[in-house]
Amino acid sequence: MEYTKLGNTELMVSRICMGCMGFGDAASGQHSWTLDEEASREIIRHGLELGVNFFDTAIAYQEGTSEEYVGRALRDFARRDQVVVATKFLPRTQAEIEAGVSGQEHVARMIDRSLTNLGMDYVDLYIYHMWDYHTPLYEIMEGLNRAVQAGKARYIGISNCYAYQLAKANALARQEGFAPFVSVQGHYNLIFREEEREMAKLCAEDNIAMTPYSALAGGRLSKRPGETSKRLEEDSYARFKYDATARQDQVIIDRVAELAQKRDVSMTEISLAWLLTKVTAPVVGATKRHHMEGADRATRLVLTPEELSYLEEPYVPHALVGVMAQNK
Repeated sequence: MEYTKLGNTELMVSRICMGCMGFGDAASGQHSWTLDEEASREIIRHGLELGVNFFDTAIAYQEGTSEEYVGRALRDFARRDQVVVATKFLPRTQAEIEAGVSGQEHVARMIDRSLTNLGMDYVDLYIYHMWDYHTPLYEIMEGLNRAVQAGKARYIGISNCYAYQLAKANALARQEGFAPFVSVQGHYNLIFREEEREMAKLCAEDNIAMTPYSALAGGRLSKRPGETSKRLEEDSYARFKYDATARQDQVIIDRVAELAQKRDVSMTEISLAWLLTKVTAPVVGATKRHHMEGADRATRLVLTPEELSYLEEPYVPHALVGVMAQNK
């Protein structure tokens, strides 16, 4: 495993971040394909054995049970100072807004709940899961700054935002002396490259770490034609994001399969090796041991300039999907 510094921080993270959305109690009703605690612990343990030290979860994943599973496993299998733990919080609920709960109060409540779920005194990276259009930005930034000052979060990050929002938030942080966002977790992979328009340029100039989710497009960039999985069959949210562009995306997926066969590696390795040339550490979800093994091998696979161009050439612009489409 290779390691790198996370943007403008002192955190040394593995080039692969283990995405933990696939862990948690399926009875929560959020996803039917998630792993129970025993299976989740085995994936986490194996990731640690491979050198993964960066773990990403969220309070929204399976009603907080993902955080609980991750926290217990890391306490049993690793020293706290040897891992980098990230979790995320959602915007204020309508009930909180009606009750007059401020953005600062909301952030304080959310991080305390996450720390309880994780069984930890602090998180290394606390991530604003999606932009809250109903709460003043100042309240969110001050609430996050208070969490940093209290030692409950070492750094803060953001997910699912536009480049102008990240720039605006960090300008406010500079003006007020608040902690700035040091990372962004957006939707970015070989078949969805809209982050390259503005976000990637902003991050490169300001040394903000990119840790994108959906690195393998819900498994589409790791499966040959005819191959399937429980997640591919049951992940309705991923189908919502990708089904509309399946025909044009298939051209790229076919090229991934072609290069994988030529190089005698997996499609996962090709797809992630490409993404690793663009970002700090992609968030890679794992529900089987071999998922992490393929991700680990990808960190050592070097694609030629010709291969990179071959993979990129068929891409055509995509409409925004998921959370970003709802927020535009």
